[in-house]
Amino acid sequence: MAVPPASDTEPTASASPGPTGLPGPAAAGRGAAVAAAGPPRGGAERSAARGGHKMAAALAAAVAAALGAVLLAPGSTEPPGDGPAAASSRWGAAERWRPPGVRMDQALLLVRNELPEQGLSLLARCGACHRCSYQLLAVIPPRDGGPGKAVVVDTQHPLSLLLNGSLAGSELCKIQYHFGEFGNYSLVIKTLSTSTKTVSCDIVINEGPVNSYLPILFAFLVYMGILAILIIWRLVMKIDPVRNWVYKKLNPRETDRLINSELGSPNTTDSISSDPAPRLWSATSHQRLRSLDTFRGLSLIIMVFVNYGGGKYWFFKHESWNGLTVADLVFPWFVFIMGTSISLSLSSTLRWGSSKQKVLGKILWRSFLLILLGIIVVNPNYCLGPLSWDNLRIPGVLQRLGLTYLVVAALEVLFTRAGADSGTLEMSCPALQDILPYWPQWIFILMLEVIWLCLTFLLPVPGCPRGYLGPGGIGDFGNYPNCTGGAAGYIDRLILGENHIYQHPSSSVLYQTTMPYDPEGILGTINTIFMAFLGLQAGKIILSYRDQHKQILSRFFIWSIVMGIISAILTKCSKEEGFIPINKNLWSTSYVTTMSCFAFILLLLIYYLVDVKRLWSGAPFFYPGMNSILVYIGHEVFENYFPFKWKMHDSQSHVEHLTQNLIATTLWVIISYVLYRKRIFWKI
Repeated sequence: MAVPPASDTEPTASASPGPTGLPGPAAAGRGAAVAAAGPPRGGAERSAARGGHKMAAALAAAVAAALGAVLLAPGSTEPPGDGPAAASSRWGAAERWRPPGVRMDQALLLVRNELPEQGLSLLARCGACHRCSYQLLAVIPPRDGGPGKAVVVDTQHPLSLLLNGSLAGSELCKIQYHFGEFGNYSLVIKTLSTSTKTVSCDIVINEGPVNSYLPILFAFLVYMGILAILIIWRLVMKIDPVRNWVYKKLNPRETDRLINSELGSPNTTDSISSDPAPRLWSATSHQRLRSLDTFRGLSLIIMVFVNYGGGKYWFFKHESWNGLTVADLVFPWFVFIMGTSISLSLSSTLRWGSSKQKVLGKILWRSFLLILLGIIVVNPNYCLGPLSWDNLRIPGVLQRLGLTYLVVAALEVLFTRAGADSGTLEMSCPALQDILPYWPQWIFILMLEVIWLCLTFLLPVPGCPRGYLGPGGIGDFGNYPNCTGGAAGYIDRLILGENHIYQHPSSSVLYQTTMPYDPEGILGTINTIFMAFLGLQAGKIILSYRDQHKQILSRFFIWSIVMGIISAILTKCSKEEGFIPINKNLWSTSYVTTMSCFAFILLLLIYYLVDVKRLWSGAPFFYPGMNSILVYIGHEVFENYFPFKWKMHDSQSHVEHLTQNLIATTLWVIISYVLYRKRIFWKI
């Protein structure tokens, strides 16, 4: 957005909607549109640099193909030898060798009972399953001279194994062990002493596991190599003779000035108000904050990779209940940067003289369109038809973003005082000029948080303890199997119905829950609004302290520390034992404060590198950040189409899944770069 200047150095920003970015009010009324930028900037040096960008994009595409070729290259199919050295050498095609019937994240355990007088019961409990009861894995007969009972065990987390004897249900031994993927193990139970009847339980490695993390390490090194090549290319392009030679060879046409993206400022051809002169936009367009688009693009690319499967690694999947994985970071970061962009965009729009009533109408229309896109377009029931109402999921990512955008943007329009964001208001405490003028907004947000706390901890839920925050299922030793999510799950089932919420929550894998539960449900939306409001606060800091980089950076750091302290108090620095644990499914208060702590730090770093020191252009994340709504919807709609997905030779290989997911994600980066170069930006 462009802020009408008190000076030519006033900061401007533009932000595009992604799954968590929403178009700013300036362009809301047009529905979906494709826009082209204004006049080119000119300059031989910039032309050569753009030519370099083209070569960099071609290089990225070539390396993506090379990555796929290397990762999928055929290798030895001979069975591996024993021991860790042999295991670490067969990370590629040799990963195809595995015990029969064993899938990814599993190992084979042969239980050999050498006790002649009694059978055994083998039970297991996952180390990541909080307060879970042991689950029966197998019943082992007395010694029969056979090879033993084959059992498939999980390898993602450490397991606690419990062996009970059939005589008086005695507990024979308890073992904690972290099995390796595709490993072949034996658990031998035998009597050490006939006089004392001492029993030993020993685990023996028959075939060492594969090192399933080598593919992702190799992929990391490949992409770091790409980065190193691009950095060297950029340094070489600073040499005048080389730059002139490239310019003569490539001779690209002069490049364009980018239009603002969906969450950014209005441009001269698509403004809410036609009164301001076009030169006002031209005077400030060069001050665009690239860090916002870079932040959004980084979150978007991680989200695309995670949604495509993340190589089927457990840390790229959502946490089963309490705690965090990489997949749990991206959605709140989208929400945060959406709030930041709302602040900058609406400030510009209102300064340009648009009436609050007209802006509110645009906000309402845009929220409606986003919710409609979420329900109709991003619909998981394609095989049943796009309008399968009987079991259509009503909540969703875009739906929650639409509601969040509506509340936060309306709050900003209704309660922002003229001159508050420019620092022209007189106040007794100038150090709090980014907070005090907005006290009505803070009261509203705190009231919402009180509502969340009251509903979560005081609402009676049939058959469940009041204030229950657990996953249900086998959690809490199986005492509350149908209480998944407590009040949050109950409200969704009561209002939306069980058929219209998510049927396969992440808790069903580890905690074996059977109740449907939606992580984008009604109650969690309250804390999503809180998250967006904290992002809005980041935007107020940028506006209140424009051009004062030290002030902006120091306040980002202070906010991060404050949010971190609140999280430490709420969680007691514990994953499971805090007052309010970090939980993405519930969007708990501690989850919001923790993610805000990370978001302020990340925004501080990106803002410093991209907009203050200009050591980094934001590439390649800047490009998908400029077209985030298109990338998000596109990756959802075309997820199962070539070249983003193809039939695998071995669907139980991390190598093939990682290759497919990385290539698909890289393709969306390349697509967004091409659209950027063609001046095509999809808006709502």
